[in-house]
Amino acid sequence: MYQKRLMRIIYLLIFMIVLILLYKSFTNSPETTNEIQEEVTGPSDAPVYVMVFYEALCPDSKNFILKQLHPTFTRAPNMIEIQFVPYGKGETLIQSDGSLFFECQHGPIECEANIIHACVVEAVHDARTRLNMIACMIENNLIPKDAFHRCAKQHSVEIESIQKCYDSPHGAELLKLHGSATHALRPEVSFIPTITLDGQQGRQASILKDLFSEVCKVISGRGPKPAVCE
Repeated sequence: MYQKRLMRIIYLLIFMIVLILLYKSFTNSPETTNEIQEEVTGPSDAPVYVMVFYEALCPDSKNFILKQLHPTFTRAPNMIEIQFVPYGKGETLIQSDGSLFFECQHGPIECEANIIHACVVEAVHDARTRLNMIACMIENNLIPKDAFHRCAKQHSVEIESIQKCYDSPHGAELLKLHGSATHALRPEVSFIPTITLDGQQGRQASILKDLFSEVCKVISGRGPKPAVCE
């Protein structure tokens, strides 16, 4: 039990550090932002860091994950590193007893689904399996727990720890963190999904329409164009 609590605390600390860096990347001066951007992108052969700010019941999120993100990863898995941020246009509220309560754009079912997605993102460490799980669940999320169990069995994902996560306050704590990350975006979220490539929001329409080409442009801007982009 102590080890589990310690791991959760470490995870929360790491996530908060990411939030701070993300916030600074959008609020510092252009010179400082460029320095941070160079640190984020790294060498020319480093994968593009793709952050997906989405909602579990959002049709546009579903379309992007199934028709852009999944095919791009399948085509060139070494070119991108994906961070899922399930929350979208939600709101985090604290009730009188101190517990967390969420209001989501597509209602209470979406809040439940977002928490399950947050638990999956935390628990599944293999990039391909995590993407397959998110894609499987978002394809039909109308009964979120059923979707999770079906997809976990389909992709051989351990169920018990994730189920404990979303049935406990920890799941809500994770969703709150995703909300903080979403609200820290500059410019602020106006459309879901919002996608950042190496921390940048530019060319959203093009990213949502042809993610692979936009990732190739980012990598080509660092150095030689990868053969897969030819």
